[in-house]
Amino acid sequence: MAESSIALRFFASLRERLGTGEEQLPANNIACVGDVLEQLRQRGSEWTQLLHGDRVLMAVNQAMAREDTPVQPGDEVAFFPPVTGG
Repeated sequence: MAESSIALRFFASLRERLGTGEEQLPANNIACVGDVLEQLRQRGSEWTQLLHGDRVLMAVNQAMAREDTPVQPGDEVAFFPPVTGG
């Protein structure tokens, strides 16, 4: 993993719908998960729809995260759909 980038991971239906399971995102101008989301949402309507609010859960380095969670170069940010169950 490049130290000047952030590793992104997409799981389950997000991986299928976005057509990617992982990628590297340059860490320039990224301070928190919200910054990552903003860059991804700029890719178009599918990304905006799938990475919106309660439709996605996030983790930084395998710990649950929110949009204000700090992100540094070398971190891993994962996105996955909410799981429902009984």
